[in-house]
Amino acid sequence: MNYSSSPNRAKSIEASGLASPWSPLRLRVFRNLWVATLVSNIGTWMHDVGAGWLMTTFTTSPAMVALVQAATTLPIFLLAIPAGALSDIFDRRRYLIGTLLWMMAVAAVLGLLTIAGLTNAWSLLALTLGLGAGTAFMLPAMAAVVPELVPREELHGAIALNVMGINISRAIGPVLAGVIISVTGCEVVFIINAVTFLAVVAVLWRWRRNSLTTGVPVEQLADAIGAGVRFAVHSRALQATMVRGVGFILFAIVLWALLPLIAKELLGGGPETYGILVGSIGIGAVIGALILPWLRRRVSIDHVIAGATVQYAVAVLITGYLHQLVMASVAMAMCGAAWIAAISSLQVAAQMSLPNWVRGRGLSVVIAVQMGAMAAGSILWGLVAKGAGIRTAGPVRNFV
Repeated sequence: MNYSSSPNRAKSIEASGLASPWSPLRLRVFRNLWVATLVSNIGTWMHDVGAGWLMTTFTTSPAMVALVQAATTLPIFLLAIPAGALSDIFDRRRYLIGTLLWMMAVAAVLGLLTIAGLTNAWSLLALTLGLGAGTAFMLPAMAAVVPELVPREELHGAIALNVMGINISRAIGPVLAGVIISVTGCEVVFIINAVTFLAVVAVLWRWRRNSLTTGVPVEQLADAIGAGVRFAVHSRALQATMVRGVGFILFAIVLWALLPLIAKELLGGGPETYGILVGSIGIGAVIGALILPWLRRRVSIDHVIAGATVQYAVAVLITGYLHQLVMASVAMAMCGAAWIAAISSLQVAAQMSLPNWVRGRGLSVVIAVQMGAMAAGSILWGLVAKGAGIRTAGPVRNFV
């Protein structure tokens, strides 16, 4: 779908009241894809809780538990740039369908191996790497199709809705996973995750995408990667987005990397406790997404990110010193609101700075840098927690 982005159209949208946080959902393809992605993301968050908790049954080493998070993000760091180039070369719809089928197969294999009792710490990490590779190929293409589904003046709302959808699923999936794991085991959530990929595949299969002609010949992969990297290197706006992202993510990831052990050791809970904590992050993120449009009208992106960083640090400090589930849940909600405020602002800045011909590659560079910070941070804080204890890792993060 192609939409013009004229000033008159922008004014008509504002006058008609369609420029609300929900207005992109009136567009059928975007709405269907949003709902399907919500379902799939619920399965993904269930899977993440299952993988993190399953690792704690194999070992209590903080370094090994943190490697689950690193195994999720490291492939994205390594593969996102060529994945972005591929998403600009090939038809994004077919490309996404193939990628999602791969991820469904990997999740199903992990579920079947766990049912058979054949999963161990290293096979769990290997299959997590496989899923991470699928995510690496999916993310740039999925982000790049959004401007094809909504007019430019509604891009901000569409991105915010996508981030909100991720966090709605984060509020639902972990709680469901905690209950299911406590009753049946981790293998069931892996199988459920595999099935949920079909929802997105079905929507993409039915989408009749208009071919976007750019007037330039199709690039070879190496040339496409080079062009994308050169654009990122020379785009000051994109560079500023990446620097801000690394500054926030490198230290904020301590929570994600060690959350299974926080639930198990600091709070003395089980999978239900872990699910409640992750779900609380999702609830806070949804609240943050609803407040964010009002906030952006009053302060700059720099101030939003700075405020989110301070709020996140305070929440991690609370988690490190007050070992009560209620207080920890409140702190997680604070983290969720801060996370969406920072990440959503960075995504909007990146999208608006990229033309369509290089959008997939440009976004892949941003994603690669952010995921590299996540992977490095996960390994770093896992080693800190291994040497100094979980109680130390959170306060050290705040000091840094």
